[in-house]
Amino acid sequence: MRLPESSVDTGFDAMLEQAGVNAGMSRRRFLKLTGLAGGGFALAFSLGGRSAAAAAMKNGQTGSGILNAYVHIRNNGAIVIFAKNPDMGQGVKTAMPMIIAEELDADWGDVRVEQAPINEKIYGRQFAGGSTSIWLNWDRMRGAGAAARSMLVGAAAAKWGVPASECQASKSRVMHKRSGRQIGYAELADAAAALPVPDPKSLKFKARKDYTILGTRVTGVDNHKVVTGQPLFGIDRKLPGMLYAVYEKCPATGGRVKSANLEEIKQLPGVRDAFVLQGNGKVDELMPGVAIVATSTWAAFQAKKKLRVDWDESTASRDSWRSYLKQGRSLAPGPGRQTVQAVGDVEGALRKSARTVEALYTYQFAAHINMEPQNCTGWYRDGRLELWAPTQTPGRAIKNVAHVLDMAEDAITVHQTRVGGGFGRRLLNDYACEVAAIARRVKAPVKLQWTREDDMTHDFYRVGGFQYLRGGVDTAGRLIAWQNHLITPTNDGKKPARGGGIGKNQFPAPLIADYHLSQTLMPMKIPGGWWRAPGDNTTAWVVQSFLHELSSAAGRDHRDFLLEILGEPRWLDKGNAWALNTGRAAEVIKLAADKAGWGRPTPAGRGLGLAFHFSHAGHFAEVAEISVDKNKKLTVHKITVVGDIGPVVNMSCAENQAEGSVMDGLSTMLAQEITMEDGRIQQDNFNDYPTLRINHAPEVEVHFIQSDYPPTGMGEPALPPLAPAVCNAIFAAIGQRVRTLPLVKEGFTI
Repeated sequence: MRLPESSVDTGFDAMLEQAGVNAGMSRRRFLKLTGLAGGGFALAFSLGGRSAAAAAMKNGQTGSGILNAYVHIRNNGAIVIFAKNPDMGQGVKTAMPMIIAEELDADWGDVRVEQAPINEKIYGRQFAGGSTSIWLNWDRMRGAGAAARSMLVGAAAAKWGVPASECQASKSRVMHKRSGRQIGYAELADAAAALPVPDPKSLKFKARKDYTILGTRVTGVDNHKVVTGQPLFGIDRKLPGMLYAVYEKCPATGGRVKSANLEEIKQLPGVRDAFVLQGNGKVDELMPGVAIVATSTWAAFQAKKKLRVDWDESTASRDSWRSYLKQGRSLAPGPGRQTVQAVGDVEGALRKSARTVEALYTYQFAAHINMEPQNCTGWYRDGRLELWAPTQTPGRAIKNVAHVLDMAEDAITVHQTRVGGGFGRRLLNDYACEVAAIARRVKAPVKLQWTREDDMTHDFYRVGGFQYLRGGVDTAGRLIAWQNHLITPTNDGKKPARGGGIGKNQFPAPLIADYHLSQTLMPMKIPGGWWRAPGDNTTAWVVQSFLHELSSAAGRDHRDFLLEILGEPRWLDKGNAWALNTGRAAEVIKLAADKAGWGRPTPAGRGLGLAFHFSHAGHFAEVAEISVDKNKKLTVHKITVVGDIGPVVNMSCAENQAEGSVMDGLSTMLAQEITMEDGRIQQDNFNDYPTLRINHAPEVEVHFIQSDYPPTGMGEPALPPLAPAVCNAIFAAIGQRVRTLPLVKEGFTI
């Protein structure tokens, strides 16, 4: 299975590359099964086979004598399942073990979930990003459970002297129907471990109709620990003799330290050291700055307030949002400097159109604002480095740190902590590189803690930009022409900044005979980054809003207009899970419209808006019901969400992710905006970057079409349709077309 060509343009493949994964290989290659014995039963997948698994056992990083295994059945009946990928609130620490437990025929009440050690020789790539955890690991997790079940059944059959075909597993037990005998998994563990690992080709997976765990609502395995404040996150890490560090970087990206009042800082209460790090010139690894190391976070924070740095800004950023606004509006009507996709004769089709529409859409920069600011703990000793990191890409963190410190990768160990929010920010590992450089100097356990202000002013931002569109419909109101000029920042002068591009096959490109997409790049030093549903989080708003402009100009019902564009059910790139399926798209649109009561009359000032988007292999449609009063106060009453991501693994988690996407999307579109002048970010905390409050949260109703396609992720695809659904509803309510985000720029309040 492969990624679409469009991923190259959106930067999604680069995001996977940052995580260190080749997605095509990962889906096709079924990892070898390896049995490990010793005090119980363990099953491991390993690219390197038995030798790699044995090495992992020897250099073990977890307890109970069982290492680098997915399944460990202890003698007391507990079934320990290891979750291989980071959990940042998206729920994979629960969902991935659920897949294993389903095929294992385990009683979920017997399951105990533990975070797997970071060892990619055993587990393959361990990362969270792009809503790929379930998609890339579905067969692997099913195989882990099915192989374990097969070995347990084989052990029971041998014990009873009966054919394995006469035995059946259910709820952590194996039963022999004919004799009525049954035995628990714990009693079979050692015997099962001694059996040969079954050939992966011999494994039989359950049909969806037979699931007893998958598709149910299972509470998160860490929920109780989270709500009771138990130490799970990177920010909670404590080690004996630990010191605490802060790191001050130039407010303008690229600035270097000329001098600082280090001697004064060293005399402050609790301060152990203060020193300059020159950096390595890579913004996503180690930028120049001043480190302060103290005996407490408070002492480090207080010292940082008194730090005075003279910065050399001769090569630093001078980026300006005011300048970008001026450039974007000036460049928009002209031709793009680079052609991304050109099909047919757009100019000719526009001339033949019965009605044409043109519009300029402007959207803002946005920050990630993880609730847990960036942090990392490091301990350098005896030429080795240990890190306790809330990272989305632990394997990449090892590579980044090895590059910064010029160390061998096998001298670096990363312990995965729970992540207090990622949304793409923690695909980058600058905070890990910073603490690594600090720890090597102080040679003691040290925790680096960013402040909220650090986090907001040194983010890798969702980039703002401009899209100028022209479109046409024929006399029957059918879409026949589409032209889009994207004006977007670039960090390297060659391609859009991370998450700032548009794929050449972006909907509705493959469905229109006359289509043209071009782009013009605006140089920028402030780093762009992947932000929840990269690329789609802005492009969906533009595309789906402009489609509504065209359906309105044609006098068409928007639901019918979208369905007509989709046409007959088919894959647009057969065999590619990351390609749009028009049939699946049509079904989510129809169900969302039906559930929301599409077409019903609404009072004056109240309206319904519909939008669809295909993102991260998820087909999603949403209907927003809103009202606007005479003072332009906006109330979002209800959002109806319908998605098709294949069979839902954990219904509770999937619903939560849909609801969270809605809240995140609303919060961002309403009032959040990052601006910069003279290279400096102008917002540094929630007082000037407001988040959605609970009293403004709408009702969210979520539905899933559980198709039989392989399941895909849920962390991102429900977000993109939200903004266009709301903006289309605003037009339906008061006739105002929204072409600028955030909405406060159009005069709306909440």
